[in-house]
Amino acid sequence: MGYSVSSSSAVSAHSVASVIVAVVEGRGLARGEVGMASIDLKNPEMILSQFADNTTYAKVITKLKILTPLEIIMSNTACDAGNTTKLFSLVTEHFKNVTFTTVQRKYFNETKGLEYIEQLCASEFSTIFMEVQSKYYCLAAAAALLKYVEFIQNAVYAPKSLKVRFQGSEKTAMIDSSSAQNLELVINNRDTRNGHTLLGVLNYTKTPGGSRRLRSNILEPPVDAETINTRLDCVQELLQDEELFFGLQAVISKFLDTEQLLSVLVQIPKQDTVKTAESKITNLIYLKHTLELVEPLKAALRSCNTQLLKAYYSSLEDTRFGIILEKITSVINDDTRYTKGCLSMRTQKCYAVKPNINEFLDIARRTYTEIVDDIAGMITQLAEKYSLPMKTSFSSARGFFIQMNADCSILPNGQLPSEFTKITKMKNTYSFTSADLIKMNERCQESLREIYHMTYLIVCKLLNEIYEHIHCLYKLSDIVSMLDMLLSFAHACTLSDYVRPEFTDTLAIKQGWHPILEKIAMEKPVSNNTYLTEGNNFVIITGPNMSGKSTYLKQIALCQIMAQIGSYVPAEYCSFRIAEQIFTRIGMDDDIETNASTFMKEMKEITYIIQNANDKSLIIIDELGRGTSAEEGIGICYAACEYLLNLKAFTLFATHFLELCHIDALYPNVENYHFEVQHVRSSTGNKEKIAYSYTLSKGYTEEKNYGLKAAEVSSLPSSIILDAKEITNHIAEQILHRQKSTPEMMEQRAAYQLAMRLVQTARNSRLDPGSLRVYLKALKKKKQMKVEETSRNLDV
Repeated sequence: MGYSVSSSSAVSAHSVASVIVAVVEGRGLARGEVGMASIDLKNPEMILSQFADNTTYAKVITKLKILTPLEIIMSNTACDAGNTTKLFSLVTEHFKNVTFTTVQRKYFNETKGLEYIEQLCASEFSTIFMEVQSKYYCLAAAAALLKYVEFIQNAVYAPKSLKVRFQGSEKTAMIDSSSAQNLELVINNRDTRNGHTLLGVLNYTKTPGGSRRLRSNILEPPVDAETINTRLDCVQELLQDEELFFGLQAVISKFLDTEQLLSVLVQIPKQDTVKTAESKITNLIYLKHTLELVEPLKAALRSCNTQLLKAYYSSLEDTRFGIILEKITSVINDDTRYTKGCLSMRTQKCYAVKPNINEFLDIARRTYTEIVDDIAGMITQLAEKYSLPMKTSFSSARGFFIQMNADCSILPNGQLPSEFTKITKMKNTYSFTSADLIKMNERCQESLREIYHMTYLIVCKLLNEIYEHIHCLYKLSDIVSMLDMLLSFAHACTLSDYVRPEFTDTLAIKQGWHPILEKIAMEKPVSNNTYLTEGNNFVIITGPNMSGKSTYLKQIALCQIMAQIGSYVPAEYCSFRIAEQIFTRIGMDDDIETNASTFMKEMKEITYIIQNANDKSLIIIDELGRGTSAEEGIGICYAACEYLLNLKAFTLFATHFLELCHIDALYPNVENYHFEVQHVRSSTGNKEKIAYSYTLSKGYTEEKNYGLKAAEVSSLPSSIILDAKEITNHIAEQILHRQKSTPEMMEQRAAYQLAMRLVQTARNSRLDPGSLRVYLKALKKKKQMKVEETSRNLDV
């Protein structure tokens, strides 16, 4: 084959990772054009992507982080000694715990890739040819990926059975991996097993497919307003119609992992073993169980009104569901179904095929039944012989064995008779076997092997007849996971007072709160307002340590993501502008692994934002320039702010550098806000304490030396605190030459704000002509008052 492993780690980055990804980059002039193909071993869907990326390869890294791959395949030319490509270096650096495999460049063959797709792609998804015909790099990645999967799985995909789709990076918002980590979208930073994440808040899904879909939506929210509003309409109907909600939830919770089931069904093993035979029979039973749920699901959706739910209902009317089920029930017993417990499932598999279809199978089953009856009879005889309460038990590992609940005092000499072996004891339960029972178990297994082999031949014949109709199952899988996610959103809404978001060109949240904090605190946190428009797109937030700045910033990003995935939002009212990218710069950690100091890490993060941000971004910056001297920190902050101010991106910037607040004198699109605190004297009256209100107010903070006040609360010696106060006051006197806004600037600012209000009213107003006239008169009056106030200031 010519495969060689360049670096590997047995431990996958994700405990249940099952995705294999092939990545290839253009050479020469096409460098930066990246093709990707990924396939989940548990879900027979191949996703192709091709896009142009910049030198930071941000899109590639983000896409890979979302996929959480088990293994990444790249061309061996990408890591030639002394000539490693930048992409290879970056990917290996970011995915240290993922297995890396390099394959010869010849396997990355776009012609072969297109041939594979033509051969394997289910006819319903054949429009993919139009999309990928000229996308050479993703086709090349697909060729290498499919060849490799065939090699490691020792199986090939059945012809016309794969779902293949092309996923550009245009239809979803980009959230880089460090932002996903900062916002704790799917993993809690303190404890990875903890459910205090956005996924934890919203995840009430009942199926593995629904949970996977929710996770990928949180990490890649849609950016199409129509898609989002269609989802919100469904959630609204589910909330208003209790019967629909509970009816759907009851049916959805009975579905198994449809995607994994499909994956096993469409793979044809290269070798027939007892294990593959048993697996195929099990999966046919699962398929029957799944198809029997189509009618109840249709019944639950029958009376729905929303466009999407109606579309799902009509998709379920596909006659192929009935055709497949009919073919299955012509061979498989009607009462064969998925059950819990290994023995009952083993019985279901043995008697799955109807009698009189294969004479030899019927004989083998009679033999099996006789052996099982003999085992039960033998154990009953042993129980009578030794007057002990023995009963027949079964486990998949041991087969049939004897179990007994008894105190050792009833045993002669406290010992079991000598003919019993492999004795284990847990509390008062003995488990053991005998030589005769071991022999009978072997006969039983032999008989089972015969049954499975003959059943397998019948099942394979049946599956070959089903393959041509199997595409409807992809649709079913899609419907189930989507309904599961929407039900989960509706469920989350019932547990708190969430509201339906609107989509405009304004970010306006009335009394919004932090969804994860609410889950942790078990009560509603303090809520705050947020208002950003194109004319006021930059908000600077100040306030003492622990006043709530970081929580507030994260809350806005989380609400934005919730709105964009089609969920209701924790607020009294909210309107969002769809964000194409969400960036955050939060935290003060250094990174030993990449040898980056706190300051260098800050610089890397802000560089990444500046290189990738556009007018439709949402940018959250929680402190910048803290890792260096105050003068340089302020300089960096000021320069970064000025750069971001030239974009129409919505930016929220929390800082302790109060000098930065005066940037509003030069830029009318800057607004200052601060978190209020109150000073409370202790009961003895000699100490002053800070009481946090966690309430956001206009203007910048008037608090002075709040760092010293925080230090006072700690156990720092009082002599040091007194010294620090004296030095601080001395420095403050020397550098207190602050910029003040001139009256001319104030007048210009008032005119700018009025113009922006008028533009916004023209775009978004839903007022009738009379109300609009009143509103515009009020605006005019407000402007005149501002002008008069300014002229009074000029006279002074």
